[in-house]
Amino acid sequence: VRIIKKFKFEMAHALHGYDGLCKNIHGHSYKLFVTVKGKIKNEKGNAKDGMVLDFDVLKSIVKPEIINKYDHSLVLNANSPHSEIDLSAFEKVFFLPYQPTSENLVADFALKIKSKLPKGVELTKVVLSETATSFAEWNSQDN
Repeated sequence: VRIIKKFKFEMAHALHGYDGLCKNIHGHSYKLFVTVKGKIKNEKGNAKDGMVLDFDVLKSIVKPEIINKYDHSLVLNANSPHSEIDLSAFEKVFFLPYQPTSENLVADFALKIKSKLPKGVELTKVVLSETATSFAEWNSQDN
């Protein structure tokens, strides 16, 4: 059985070297969908009986690793000239070792989540939506 948890966060980024408007700093209202699978616990008397994974456990993995970190932040490519700009007036600026596209972000987020899941629970899909019509998907079948 698969379970899915949806998260939301606001984040700004800029794509260095891009040939369109996204080369400028701009923000998105991201939605992150995390899908895991496992066997349903069948342990009478166990508080988690009937669950693959408590949604609170999934939340406790995703929130500190991704949501709390990146919500209301600015994310830039560390290998771009942006890294030379003094942004010390801002609290949450992250320079990533890659271009902060939805494709790269979703792959990075999947690795972070996958490494924290309890034994017997498998990450199957992570979808990152940056707009109402644009998504990037990481799928375990492809990796």
